[in-house]
Amino acid sequence: MGFAVAGVLVVLALIVALGAIKIVPQGHEYTVERFGRYTRTLKPGITILTPFIDAIGRKISLMEQVLDVPRQEVITRDNVTVQVDAIVFIQVMDAAAAAYRVENLPYAITQLTMTNLRTVVGNMELDEVLSQRDHINSRLLEVIDQATSPWGVKVARIEIKDLQPPPDITNAMARQMKAERERRAVITEADGEKSAAIARAEGSKQSAILQAEGRKEAAFRDAEARERSAQAEATATELVSNAIAKGDVNAINYFVAQKYVEAFGKLAESPQQKTVIVPADMASLVGSIAGVAELVKTAQSENRAPSPQPPRNPRTGGAVPSTGG
Repeated sequence: MGFAVAGVLVVLALIVALGAIKIVPQGHEYTVERFGRYTRTLKPGITILTPFIDAIGRKISLMEQVLDVPRQEVITRDNVTVQVDAIVFIQVMDAAAAAYRVENLPYAITQLTMTNLRTVVGNMELDEVLSQRDHINSRLLEVIDQATSPWGVKVARIEIKDLQPPPDITNAMARQMKAERERRAVITEADGEKSAAIARAEGSKQSAILQAEGRKEAAFRDAEARERSAQAEATATELVSNAIAKGDVNAINYFVAQKYVEAFGKLAESPQQKTVIVPADMASLVGSIAGVAELVKTAQSENRAPSPQPPRNPRTGGAVPSTGG
């Protein structure tokens, strides 16, 4: 009988001892309640509680959690209904505050996020909502993190998963995007044609300038050639005139031979002339040419050797007349 009682007592002692020993896993914290009142928080590891006095109150996870915000319809500032859903990443920093300051912490944060999501998106137009997701995320993070701070929760980040406008708005946006792309294509093509036209105009301008400069240079050279030809003709005329003034017959023959040769050349170059008649007095033409040659030699000798001055009369100061012979 005594052994049975002792065995029962040993079993009860083991049960009480095992109930007093608590092991907290890593990433969790347990709250301890004494007669229903919070007293302390158990950290990861092994702890012995006072039997029948202390008890485990709440088991809180300190690991980061992901909360899914349900899809909801939000009306933007320009009266467009948009379906929005999001996800929230939270982490409990104070186990006691998360356990005793709010009931059903995940549900509370989800509802808070939905409410602020309607507020933030409702103050923006559709184009801003679709193009400024980062702004929406940062604004929601700031508001919700401040609201959940008394609950001992840190909101790590908030991400908008999906923004879905109505189908008619989506179609209108697609048409608008297509029209914008076509407009840009037309503008790009017009700019290309404009650049090509400017390039062609510049090329024509440079070509005209170069052609004008070429004509100017050609005209200048033609004028210079005519000037030199005129100078040569004037020199020849002066020589012949001086010879005629001195009574040289060969000078007269020079002009006659020149006109004769020019007329005979035109007769030979005529396109309608099939037969060329050679004049019978070609011998006189040869003589004229010989006379011209003699005239040129005489002019050259006179230019090289200046004529001697006639003797002066000592009494009168005039030239002494020649006696001839």
